[in-house]
Amino acid sequence: MTNIIHSIQRALIVAGVHGNELNGIYALKKFVQHPDLIRRNSFETLTLLANPKAFAAVRRYIDQDLNRSFRKSDLQDLTRSSYEDIRAKEINYLFGANGKTPVDVILDIHSTTANMGLTVITNDRPFNLQLVAYLQSLKPAVNIYILPKSKESSSLPSICEFGCTIEVGAVAQGVLQADCFQQTEALIINALNYLEKYNRGEILPFDNSLTIYRHLGTIDYPKNESGELQAMIHPQLQFQDYQPLAPGQPMFLTFDGQTITYEGELTVYPVFINEAAYYEKGIAMCLTQKQLIHNYQLSD
Repeated sequence: MTNIIHSIQRALIVAGVHGNELNGIYALKKFVQHPDLIRRNSFETLTLLANPKAFAAVRRYIDQDLNRSFRKSDLQDLTRSSYEDIRAKEINYLFGANGKTPVDVILDIHSTTANMGLTVITNDRPFNLQLVAYLQSLKPAVNIYILPKSKESSSLPSICEFGCTIEVGAVAQGVLQADCFQQTEALIINALNYLEKYNRGEILPFDNSLTIYRHLGTIDYPKNESGELQAMIHPQLQFQDYQPLAPGQPMFLTFDGQTITYEGELTVYPVFINEAAYYEKGIAMCLTQKQLIHNYQLSD
């Protein structure tokens, strides 16, 4: 694995990994209808509607979450035959490292019901950090959420070493929302502009520090032995993504009005708070650590 790309030949814009996240899908459709928006001189830009059947049904997925279907072992397992398993194999065959048209960078568009504003999710490779730093320099409200490689291993972007996932919210599932659409469109165009500058050797100097939110783990809702919810997100925590949660502060509220507090030892910064799609995954929120990182410039 290398930390840099010497020249970007091909970038892929993906939307519709989840078929009920409409803002990214319709932004993608606009790009297809108006290709000049995404055309750049120094590299080829491809587009992909990842899960067309789920989009037609306005559902997150048909058989299983497509964004959990890209583990290398699963892609190589010929016995896996769900719709999303087959679709993952098709996508990897087209765009993966050994695919028909391998891509150097993937920009994967999503939306969330959580109040995460503009969030860019990536790993901490220097190229990716430079990309997100550029995006944040243009729009300071962009939050940078760093996932470890192990957490990326089954997602669509894992078929490519470089790029990012864009999350915009809060927006309800199956709803097209103008502000989220516009923010998504602008972020993709800025990311493509960065790739063009990179190829031309025109990378602007960035301050040698970057505020990130590094993934620590997840918290499930309180449940009984049958797996039924026993509490909900506390009103003081709802919509407080990227805000500090200190030990002893409210986290959940039981149905009879009892407060359950956060019992960790350190202050954390929850994200994906009360994400609708995560109920089935047993995730009430993801916990992150806020960090200031240095020395992430591109180098051989």
